[in-house]
Amino acid sequence: MKRNLWLLCTLFWVLGLHAQQLTLMSYNIRHCEGMDEKTDYGRTARVISNCAPDVVALQEVDSATRRSGGRYVLQELADRTGMKAVFAPAIRFDGGKYGVGILSREAPCAVSMHPLPGTEEPRVLLRADFKDYVVCCVHLSLTDADRRASLRIIQEAVGDVSDKPIFVLGDLNESPTEGFRKELAEGFRILSATDSKTFPADVPTETLDYVLQGRQFRKVKVQERGVAIEPVASDHRPVFVTCKWKKRKKE
Repeated sequence: MKRNLWLLCTLFWVLGLHAQQLTLMSYNIRHCEGMDEKTDYGRTARVISNCAPDVVALQEVDSATRRSGGRYVLQELADRTGMKAVFAPAIRFDGGKYGVGILSREAPCAVSMHPLPGTEEPRVLLRADFKDYVVCCVHLSLTDADRRASLRIIQEAVGDVSDKPIFVLGDLNESPTEGFRKELAEGFRILSATDSKTFPADVPTETLDYVLQGRQFRKVKVQERGVAIEPVASDHRPVFVTCKWKKRKKE
């Protein structure tokens, strides 16, 4: 009996070595200004910590702007959550910069930035490569043509990866209509909950925020997904997904 139990535990341990579990979160923080028009970095950090993500993609992030008092907002959040910070500026704004960022428990192995089309303002794709996965953060344009072009650029920007999953997180500025789902399906799977609304945060009526997985890697299994009930800290509610997959044997 003891021998069988030992063999069973050993089997679970070996199988565990080839499995990866990850909690991903996407949050448009509106430079940490809430629906109450108050800027509160501690409040935004608590929303992130309550979801306990391994990686969080943030949109509408200020860096050394006048409205942020010259503070590097992403680092403010990193210090409060105990995470590593990577920032990608999209535009110069208000004496500083404004763009997207990624916070992660582990430091990425590599980081790259790719410009995306934006008729109303420039946009950017932030890619962070980790040992077992790749995470991209985006905040897509308000125009349909720009969003379609952006999806093609994103696919090209991660076209060199085939041995580990790619996740694209962000505010896509479009509801999950049948047409948009079809457009996404060419290169991505939607992992997040599309039946839960994310905007506006107080009384949400639209789903604009997503966690996607690239189709170049076999499908990951979603363990949990949802939208955090946070009606005040930003004008968006954050989405989160916990997923699991088996690693390649060569790893």
